[in-house]
Amino acid sequence: MPRLPKYFYNPVSLIGTAIALVSFGTTVIFFFMDMMGYTQSPYLGILTYMIIPGVMLFGLFLIPVGAWLDRRRRRKYGDVPRRYMIIDLNDSTHRTAVMIFTVGTVLLVVLSAAGMYQTYNYSESVEFCGEVCHVVMEPEYVAYQHSPHARVSCAKCHIGSGADWFVKSKLSGAYQVYSVLFDKYSRPIETPIANLRPARETCEQCHWPNVFTGVKELSKTYYPIDTTESEPWTIVMNLKIGGGQSELGPTTGIHWHMNTANIVRYVSTDHKRQEIPWIESTDISGKTRIFRTIESDFDDSELDNFEIRKMDCIDCHNRPSHIYYPPFRTINDAMALNSIDSTLPNIRALASAAMTKEYSSKSEAHRLIPSFIRREFNTHAPEVLRTRQEDLDRSIREIQSIYSRNFFPEMKVSWRDYPNNVGHMYDMGCFRCHDNKHVADDGTVLTDDCNVCHTIVMQGPTRDLKQNIRGMEFVHPSDIDEAWREVPCAHCHLGI
Repeated sequence: MPRLPKYFYNPVSLIGTAIALVSFGTTVIFFFMDMMGYTQSPYLGILTYMIIPGVMLFGLFLIPVGAWLDRRRRRKYGDVPRRYMIIDLNDSTHRTAVMIFTVGTVLLVVLSAAGMYQTYNYSESVEFCGEVCHVVMEPEYVAYQHSPHARVSCAKCHIGSGADWFVKSKLSGAYQVYSVLFDKYSRPIETPIANLRPARETCEQCHWPNVFTGVKELSKTYYPIDTTESEPWTIVMNLKIGGGQSELGPTTGIHWHMNTANIVRYVSTDHKRQEIPWIESTDISGKTRIFRTIESDFDDSELDNFEIRKMDCIDCHNRPSHIYYPPFRTINDAMALNSIDSTLPNIRALASAAMTKEYSSKSEAHRLIPSFIRREFNTHAPEVLRTRQEDLDRSIREIQSIYSRNFFPEMKVSWRDYPNNVGHMYDMGCFRCHDNKHVADDGTVLTDDCNVCHTIVMQGPTRDLKQNIRGMEFVHPSDIDEAWREVPCAHCHLGI
């Protein structure tokens, strides 16, 4: 005796039942594999919480569709009289059908709710953002893993709280999926500058501008290009953080721009916000000045054609997590940590030359970087290959590691494509505005004086440091006369 009404015994409903059962069983197996950490593949999550549940719902949908089609067929060809469905709980087949339908519906609702919640969590995870589209997102994911925010999930900064930005992110994500599937994405990936949420709604949930106060000591040692002719040069400076509440300390300094009592607005004429011809500054007293650069033809009549943006954290901290460092910096820092042996002759220049060559892939770079460096040593310092092979091998491994974190040939990514506005040594950064060329109507100039943001207290060759706690004028390690006053640092330090 059949347990269900005869309409359900048709090929379409039976196929739908088979699809639903197989999908459900597969989902359960994959779910436990995910929970037990059986595999770390990001694609398991997509299958478990997105694709297979969709297939199961399709199978469940086929069951009533098949029953409806079968009933329609019977009425049309079997002269079945027209009548409405009657549920008779005294009939065992009806009781079975009602019980299966009720229990199945409750289970489907509960499991669907749990599945949707898990799908939401998975779509917000770092694994989903960074590993699913491996080739496309590899540069961002690797840079993120080596950033100060490596313990903060992607969604915390890119979405934040609130339903409106969640919806915007999912709509944007749908287009990104399309771009990946049909190879419509740019290489390198563009920074979503215009689509980033204001920092006060993301960054400032952890970093509170009111308490940015005091001074921070920064000590750096710089190694010369030719280590055989010059000594390392050390500089120690006090960074004037400033900018918070007056009762906590001085409000002047770097974070003056973020003091809630001050308002800075500006216009940029390029999509990376590097060209800034117009700045409006309102201080705590309410006095407003408008600064215009003397090197631009920008006119106030053009203001309506551009966004007048209120300055916030990401105008300077524009690469808080996805940072690609220039070789000039990474090699120098590795030498300071002795990861690259600083006593190897000319190693800084060789490492920089090896990393900045054009490679078709990361694997090709890993193969050719060692051969290039060894060939140069064989030509100019063969004694290194004979007597210091271990030091050279260790240094080459570090150079390859630095390359892996900062260069991605498949996506055409390097530091050149992503200017970092913190500081001014490798990119224009501070000098976008503080260039001594932005002048207000009353003659006030946005100065490029070093002492506005930091005071140098020690500098010189590492073995003969000069010291003055009241501050001293910057001395360039190389003999370039006064050229450093006229040419931005980044023009020589490989950033631009």
